[in-house]
Amino acid sequence: MARILFAGTPDFAVPSLRALIATQHDVVAVVTQPDRPAGRGRRLRPGPVKVCALQNDIAVYQPAGMRVAGVAGRLRQFEADLMVVVAYGSILPRPILAQPRAGCINVHASLLPRWRGASPIQAALLAGDAQTGVSIMRMAAGLDTGPVFAVRDTPIGAHETAGELQERLADLGATLLIDCLDAILAGELAVHVQDDAAATYAPRIAKADAVIDWSSPAVDIDRQIRAYNPWPVAQTHLDDQGVRCWRSVVVAQDTPPDARPGLVVAARDDGIDVASGRGVVRLVELQLAGGRRVAAAAFARGHDIVGRVLGG
Repeated sequence: MARILFAGTPDFAVPSLRALIATQHDVVAVVTQPDRPAGRGRRLRPGPVKVCALQNDIAVYQPAGMRVAGVAGRLRQFEADLMVVVAYGSILPRPILAQPRAGCINVHASLLPRWRGASPIQAALLAGDAQTGVSIMRMAAGLDTGPVFAVRDTPIGAHETAGELQERLADLGATLLIDCLDAILAGELAVHVQDDAAATYAPRIAKADAVIDWSSPAVDIDRQIRAYNPWPVAQTHLDDQGVRCWRSVVVAQDTPPDARPGLVVAARDDGIDVASGRGVVRLVELQLAGGRRVAAAAFARGHDIVGRVLGG
């Protein structure tokens, strides 16, 4: 039985932690980010991984940062044979990477070396990738540069959002992790060095990235809406009110004659059609600032929207 130290923070990491808990190995502690303010009251709220750890009576360690004095020494006290990292939220320095007997491994939500970095799921959707997957790699000092033990791919659905894809990849990553775990602990699983020349990068998302530019092609706007659901949610505005766009579909590749980008050209039973720089996007679900998410068709019935311009 191996001693495993787990590092992770968000929902994506929870299936991997649960899968490890169900093995014969001992998850000796969970390392996770400090509690963050959340909700209208801005009260401190534990992350999903911390909640899972406490529910399973596992010790939780929440350092302010991995390079803070004393952190490496504290982690060494757990005497871990292996450290499993899943969306922890910070790069581990060399002294920590060198501690466990079998090293540190990472479950990453892409087919490395494609989409190294903080937001691989969103990047795959924005790029229009037909497939993505998960990779198990041995961690190195660089950003997702370590050699890869195994990958498992999956197609991306035509209308799949980042939230939906994340759930599937989280489960896929947990399954692949357990499939590889014992061989990694025994030193029996070969690694494959990544081709750095083929690497692409997925930077951390900012809220400003989600503002819709209606002069873009419809296909790119639809990808943006899918990629930023559930966070930070694609945004535009109608007059002086913010509008969050949750779901959409491309309904035409050509823009109607004389239709400026952002013009609402039709309101139908299945959504609101908006002209783009090339093509037409049908908004299927949206949310007016301060309101609740509604079907775009229901919104259109309560507003005189045809002929008005979004984002203009």
